[in-house]
Amino acid sequence: MANAYWIAHITIHDLEGFKAYPPESTKVVTQHGGRFLSRGGKAQLLEGELRERHVIVEFDSFDAAIACYNSPEYAAARSLRTPYSDGDIVIIEGLAQI
Repeated sequence: MANAYWIAHITIHDLEGFKAYPPESTKVVTQHGGRFLSRGGKAQLLEGELRERHVIVEFDSFDAAIACYNSPEYAAARSLRTPYSDGDIVIIEGLAQI
């Protein structure tokens, strides 16, 4: 079975308002088996458009990643982010384990 990844690119418009989101999203993601591989940190744009914050979360399966995103708990956490930021989030399947 292949792992799956949330890849998020976020631009924060109100840092004070946004601060409630990370602890809540972390709680939900870890409850669903997600592991943060990258959260913020240095980035260099090579092509396209750059947002200021980048997050990669690994899950054991594509279904687990989708279930976490669609959960009522994450919907509540997401409501703490969306008024204060814009973002692009994609869930991708990783390589199948041999």
